[in-house]
Amino acid sequence: MSGAVPPAQPPPRPRPERPLRPVRPVPFWRWRRNPLRRRTDRLEAWSALALVLLVPLLGLTALFGAGDAAERHYRAVAAREAQTRHHLAAVLVRDAPEHPEPGSDEARLARYPAEVRFTAPDGRTRTAAAEVPPGLAAGDGVRVWVAADGTPAGPPMTADEIRSRTMGWALLAFLAVALAGCAVHGAAVLALRRRNLATWDAHWAETAPRWTTST
Repeated sequence: MSGAVPPAQPPPRPRPERPLRPVRPVPFWRWRRNPLRRRTDRLEAWSALALVLLVPLLGLTALFGAGDAAERHYRAVAAREAQTRHHLAAVLVRDAPEHPEPGSDEARLARYPAEVRFTAPDGRTRTAAAEVPPGLAAGDGVRVWVAADGTPAGPPMTADEIRSRTMGWALLAFLAVALAGCAVHGAAVLALRRRNLATWDAHWAETAPRWTTST
């Protein structure tokens, strides 16, 4: 006895594949006890801890030490310049170059080399090149800074210049310590990982014959 043919059923829908979730690293796994942790892992963790703790401490020490030394040096230089440099009256021998934008703020701050004549501290009249404002004509009077030997020089170092140079040397000292610490840490990690690979190769050389079969 034949029964009624059941109606056709649609094929089952395929289950959507779940995307693979990335494996998240376990934080501080080198500090936790587990059978896979190696001695080199502990050494790498101690190296990272030393980098985090020592670099800021040594960096700040270098920052203040270099800053203090630089400040004392530049203050001595500024005092010596103030004693040996003189602000003298001079006269232009030739016209100074014109600025492309006369009357602008840039023109007021710009200085151009021009030949000037002045009386040096030793009483002799000298001619030399000095930085003067643009647009001056020959015969105009200017004031120039002259060193003890009678050669044109810049003005004595100001307090702002001392401060900026001191801060520059202090920051360079801190960055040097930070870069040195990172380089040492990187070299230590590289050496430890090379040692891990060498140990793995040695263990595999002992285990590989057990996995191979003779034919």
